[in-house]
Amino acid sequence: MTHPLVPQIIEIANPIAEAIGLEVVGIVFHTNQSPPVLRVDIRNPVQDTSLDDCERMSRALETSLDATDIIPDAYVLEISSPGISRHLSSDREFISFKGFTVLVNTSEPYAGKSEWRGKLIERDDTSVYLNLKGRAFAIPRTLITRVQLEEKE
Repeated sequence: MTHPLVPQIIEIANPIAEAIGLEVVGIVFHTNQSPPVLRVDIRNPVQDTSLDDCERMSRALETSLDATDIIPDAYVLEISSPGISRHLSSDREFISFKGFTVLVNTSEPYAGKSEWRGKLIERDDTSVYLNLKGRAFAIPRTLITRVQLEEKE
């Protein structure tokens, strides 16, 4: 379940990232740790995300978050890049990685399996579509727990 502050943090983080040429690809607020950890995943759309990109985003976001005071208690801010082996979540990622091999995990078996490996065709409001041995196969989004790019060996 997403932390209730995440939407507000996204509203603050997106314009900051855009202003410095980056994109926010995910935000998670781990409040079960002491101190809590706010993790912001970024991507540089022009080149590989660098440590400098993470540092610039960290400084800019930290300043804005401190000014808004939406997180009143102490927390740790982590800025990172999910890399190529990341989970796909946004519409843009599903479009960008069309044709790539993905692993899809389901919360319960669907058509006898809980893990699917195939070429990504698309995602719509109801399903994720994979090419499995030349045939399109739809997996209902309500059952999907994870879609991840297959790591290259």
